[in-house]
Amino acid sequence: MVGQRVDCPFKRHVTRPWQVTQRHSARAAAGLQREEMAPNFKDINGRGITFEQSHHSPLCREFTVISPKLSLRSVLVYTAAVWLLAYAIFSVTQNTSVLSASIIVTLLGMILHLHLFKIDQESMLIIGSIGVQMNTLYASGRESVRFIEMKKVKDIVINEAIYMQKVIYYLCILLIDPGNPRGVSEVVPVFQSAKPRLDCLSQVYRSCQEILQQTQAEQ
Repeated sequence: MVGQRVDCPFKRHVTRPWQVTQRHSARAAAGLQREEMAPNFKDINGRGITFEQSHHSPLCREFTVISPKLSLRSVLVYTAAVWLLAYAIFSVTQNTSVLSASIIVTLLGMILHLHLFKIDQESMLIIGSIGVQMNTLYASGRESVRFIEMKKVKDIVINEAIYMQKVIYYLCILLIDPGNPRGVSEVVPVFQSAKPRLDCLSQVYRSCQEILQQTQAEQ
């Protein structure tokens, strides 16, 4: 039959190049985000931590360890323990001020814990021929900084220690004793709160040794 149009039941799906590019870009971005969000190392207690390493220059590198956030379970356990104790005292004394004091103690305890003890992030910046800077960021936003001049650094090593009836490893900076150049005046632990395992510490150790060797060769 001439002049009659026949519709084909099969339709071709044409994918344009820009659609493919956008699709691959979105997948790559999603994969990168998952890689950054997923913990890739663990601490000595088996909890996941995030380790980041930045190479600013051949003689300048920064290492950051991000600890897990404060869990809701621990907050609820602490709050329940304080309030149960306050209710037990109230049932005996019938003093309503005990309940009010329990609320104040709970709030003050949480604030002090976040400001003085809960550390979210620890970083170490090493710059050849200048020094080592260690930053500690608390959950409350408070930050403490310590800087050590490179001329005071004798070496950066991995030491062993006994912690909770088991052997752990920690990274530390050995400072030169002014009275005895071959001696050590102080041992400064690094990542003391996060306590990464040996596989994470080994990466930091190798990078630090490369910078120390290059610095000593230039001097």
